Amino acid sequence: MNQENAPDNLSLLVYDLPEERIAKHPLDQRDSSQLLVYRDGEIKDSTFSKIGSELPANTTLFFNNTKVIPARLFFHKDTGALIEIFLLKPLQPSEVISQVMEATDAVTWECMVGNFKKWKDGQTLKLSLNDGTVDITLTASIENRSEMCISFTWDNTNYSFAEIVELAGKVPLPPYLNREAIDADKERYQTVYSEKEGAVAAPTAGLHFTDKVLEELANNGVKESFLTLHVSAGTFQPIKVKNPKDHPMHSEQMAVEKQAIEDVINSEFVIPVGTTSMRTLESLYWFGVRLLNGNESFDIQKLEIYNNSENLPARKESFQAILNWMNKGDISQLIGKTEIFIMPGYQFRVCNGLITNFHQPGSTLLLLVSAFLKGNWKKVYNHALENNYRFLSYGDSSLLLP
Repeated sequence: MNQENAPDNLSLLVYDLPEERIAKHPLDQRDSSQLLVYRDGEIKDSTFSKIGSELPANTTLFFNNTKVIPARLFFHKDTGALIEIFLLKPLQPSEVISQVMEATDAVTWECMVGNFKKWKDGQTLKLSLNDGTVDITLTASIENRSEMCISFTWDNTNYSFAEIVELAGKVPLPPYLNREAIDADKERYQTVYSEKEGAVAAPTAGLHFTDKVLEELANNGVKESFLTLHVSAGTFQPIKVKNPKDHPMHSEQMAVEKQAIEDVINSEFVIPVGTTSMRTLESLYWFGVRLLNGNESFDIQKLEIYNNSENLPARKESFQAILNWMNKGDISQLIGKTEIFIMPGYQFRVCNGLITNFHQPGSTLLLLVSAFLKGNWKKVYNHALENNYRFLSYGDSSLLLP
């Protein structure tokens, strides 16, 4: 593992993606997507519904069960001016997303605000809501303009903030789709196993799974495990610096149950569903390393994974350290943050394979794929481009087994 092996020029991770290859809408059937299987340098074309026949024996799939919230809130001033508030990161009553979504009176979030200059300090914005039986008023006010901290209150404590945004908000589609969300996106830009509210972008590798596919996988002996990483808007942030190492990596919140830790320990072949699951699993490994070195903080920094390459524990030892620590402290769920920045030169410590879509040129996600395929990403992407695969969030899938 050597940070010096990382590309120092972003042009090495750029390819030509024609606009017409970007999937603007999902296919009618989730599992009818094409599946590119890359195994030991060889490529095979398949269909996602058949993924079970392509998985190695004794595989455990790790799914990110985060749920996308309708994070785009639209208010009108008395003058008619439209103010859009995009929820980014909770601040009060807690920074833990699950606790904020359960709040029933007031919350504060760091936000992006459209038309912010027309919203003056001291002015409140109000939005009338109705769930079919009850009228509710949602009020927004500026708590800190420079840091874009916005407070929200509502006048019915029978409703959680999760329920309020469900009534008030719109699904935040990726910017490269260049379209507004429609009703179908509420279901389709969500995995069938989504459960924990808090993401502002979907873990899109999971969009191809159906209940039928999951049932068939279970019947074929494929194990499943769930963890949570609340995908932030930073996942779409393009790398704008020449040297990728200088990119300001976004921080994302994770919540991991003890069962998932045990599942890693007992797994022979670990395959994350999506880059977010992969980043969570690799971050957990480094938390285990911290614990073995007497550091109990679970806040993985952007480049710390490149600072220590000697005498590192095996996967099982690291995760056993986490399990022992949880048992000792009677902790059932880990809450942590990660900025982990995986790029060429990184040695993967947990993951044996990866299920993922096809990513934007020059993105942090493509850097991760390049790291996992040890530079062979162009072979995979050229094949996908030459064989009419659909790209990005609503596009086709790949199973990578280097």
